[in-house]
Amino acid sequence: MQKILILGAGLSTSTCIRYLLEHSQENQWKIILGDINEELARQKLGNHPNGKAIRFDVMDELQKERLISEADIVISMLPARFHSLVAESCVRNGRHMVTASYVSNELKELDEEARKNGILLLNEIGVDPGIDHMSAMQILDKIRAEGGRVDVFESNTGGLVAPGSDNNPWKYKFTWNPRNVVLAGQAGARFLHNGKFKYIPYHKLFQRYEIIKVLELGEFEVYPNRDSLTYQDDY
Repeated sequence: MQKILILGAGLSTSTCIRYLLEHSQENQWKIILGDINEELARQKLGNHPNGKAIRFDVMDELQKERLISEADIVISMLPARFHSLVAESCVRNGRHMVTASYVSNELKELDEEARKNGILLLNEIGVDPGIDHMSAMQILDKIRAEGGRVDVFESNTGGLVAPGSDNNPWKYKFTWNPRNVVLAGQAGARFLHNGKFKYIPYHKLFQRYEIIKVLELGEFEVYPNRDSLTYQDDY
């Protein structure tokens, strides 16, 4: 059986764990789920025969190296600051790694070595960043394929609640730590608006919002997020 090592059993990992377990028998997957809280990992696996829960400490070098060397692929759902530690070990041991987090400078530094060794370090494959980019490019590619030209592009992403599950006055849900919503704004926001560079510092970020209407779901507040200019060449 192929071994899939998942590091981190937090809320954002729940759907991934469930999906892999549901398809583990037909694909012959063994899911190893490691978390600093072994009991939490055990609960997420729910006694599934193809799942194994372990206590994992990313600072335990011997354990980290052993687990990664024994895996076929590593899914890092740890706090973002730990991804580079996992990625370094994956490159050393010739193992692929995927995460849902932004590409950090530390990961960029591993890119050349990973490519040279045929190792995949795949980042930004969550909802945001990830699905937002793919859905946006699908639209942009279609416009260009039909001979159109894109002069202005703006995208909005959020955890909108499905109408049948709308049971809170905020009308917004996310599966990650609410504290991180605030921390994510610390770098402020950088983007182009009407061809002009715009920068909004942290202390003004959540004041500079606009109201948008989303189909039949109603009105939502939208605020700028991080550095959009890093994606300019890709788009």
